Amino acid sequence: MSEENINGCTGDCGSCGANCPSREPESLIEPTGEYNNIKHVIGVVSGKGGVGKSMVSSMLSVLMKRRGYNVGLLDSDITGPSIPKTFGINSRAMQNEIGILPAVTKGGIELMSVNLMLEDRESPVIWRGPVIAGAVKQFWHDVVWGDLDYLFIDCPPGTGDVPLTVFQSIPLDGIIIVTSPQDLVSLIVKKAYNMAKMMDIPVLGIVENMSYVKCPDCGKEFNIFGSGSETIAEELGVPLLGKMPIDMSLAQMVDNGEFERFECDYLDGAADALEKRFGK
Repeated sequence: MSEENINGCTGDCGSCGANCPSREPESLIEPTGEYNNIKHVIGVVSGKGGVGKSMVSSMLSVLMKRRGYNVGLLDSDITGPSIPKTFGINSRAMQNEIGILPAVTKGGIELMSVNLMLEDRESPVIWRGPVIAGAVKQFWHDVVWGDLDYLFIDCPPGTGDVPLTVFQSIPLDGIIIVTSPQDLVSLIVKKAYNMAKMMDIPVLGIVENMSYVKCPDCGKEFNIFGSGSETIAEELGVPLLGKMPIDMSLAQMVDNGEFERFECDYLDGAADALEKRFGK
């Protein structure tokens, strides 16, 4: 008689609750829609709010689109969506027999946000965690993204329901951590880094936002919030992909819904790193 039969094993793990060595961990990754072919999925995350994740997500999307890639941008910040305004999208999302159709920016970036689903874009989204997580999964599965080279996912801050849903349910090729140059930078970055490592998600690098302000008269740069991203990047063994200053012209473009007009090169190095890692 075999050892399995002695231990009462039938070979059917689906009907067994035992935690034996032969049991493989169940994957929570969900497939995207049947009409989608998405090559690379990049999450943009942070350990705290207000550091500029949406700015970085939007800028990377524009840069990769300018390089000739098909790009999508998924706004998973369900309770605080900002992506549609950044690109001047005011219309509601449409739906046909095969799924939800993403909005398309003037530059050709496909995007989806909960604000595109609301009758009044100023209405608050007062949903509990499971419902919010379900909306993110719906954007991944039910939106007709089509053929994309890159899908960037703008995540809400922290390590709660939505980032966990993105990490567990969507096949991320890696994440980019956005931070600001303050004394808390080490703690902020390490929380996001450790969450990714616990879930076997590659950390592609760090972007430091609000890194400095440049004097419009003399051109001198002032680190008004301090520094520290280089040190933490070296400690964690990940690259510092770029530094973004406080730039009022970018803020104005966001307010006007004209973000695709920016001409700065702050994240060109991050775009180069994506091309180097994933190919052209």
